[in-house]
Amino acid sequence: MTDTTPGARLRAAIASGRIVQAPGAPDSLTARLVQRAGFPAIYMTGLGATASRLGTPDIGLLSQTEMTEHARNMTRVVEIPVIADADTGYGGPSNIHRTVREYIQAGVAAIHLEDQVAPKRCGQLAGIRLVDADESAARLRCAVEARGSADMMIIGRTDALGAAGMDEALRRAKLYQETGVDLVFVDGIKKIAEIEAVAKAITGPKVVSIVDGTETVALSADDLQAMGFSVVLYAVSTLFSAAKAISDTLSVLKASGTPKGRAEAMISYGEFCEIVDLPFHQQWADKFGG
Repeated sequence: MTDTTPGARLRAAIASGRIVQAPGAPDSLTARLVQRAGFPAIYMTGLGATASRLGTPDIGLLSQTEMTEHARNMTRVVEIPVIADADTGYGGPSNIHRTVREYIQAGVAAIHLEDQVAPKRCGQLAGIRLVDADESAARLRCAVEARGSADMMIIGRTDALGAAGMDEALRRAKLYQETGVDLVFVDGIKKIAEIEAVAKAITGPKVVSIVDGTETVALSADDLQAMGFSVVLYAVSTLFSAAKAISDTLSVLKASGTPKGRAEAMISYGEFCEIVDLPFHQQWADKFGG
């Protein structure tokens, strides 16, 4: 573990000029896998957290306490920065203040706050309702001030694209830049043309989310870097891959009565033990007579 804070490490990665790829992790095990794969950051996705904890859709069911606990569990097992979903801040100014301080204490490198009316929902879903833009800007200023001297980065996210169109999404993103946030994020993008519009209109540090099942997956990290994006999130790639792999294994097991046919798709028990760092705990127990 380095001596610098997670926020400082993320800031340095962004300042390097190389786009920061942050695959989504629905849980701490996946976070370990993202780190082992060599990525510079992890995205703690709210959709993934909700799916892994509750098995439900991302419609604002997790509380601030549950989300910050989820973040804390994740940061304990990895050294690379974690970018965390903080939904709407979970209430008014005092709630936002507590949310920011809780995420700092949890050791995350950055959070994003969105401009939806609570209860919020996934940015890819229909039916999103927006907070007034000026009120949302005030909430972001509240978050920036609540951060104080901490290194944690704050991302101003707008979900206006699907609810009110590109012009309003761009207007809000520019407004949010004036609040002192570190980056802005137009969510709900499904088309390459939408990414191009954001890249052209928004100068300065910005985030883009690539969602599997949309045409945006055709764009590489190099493409996005050339467009001027600082961070790219892959919110659902690991979650959707895991769900497919588990479903396939269960289908084989149900049909044949044995998982043997899926052996090539699995890691070994020994490999799993390495991923969850069993050797460290064995050495620790040996050292202290466990």
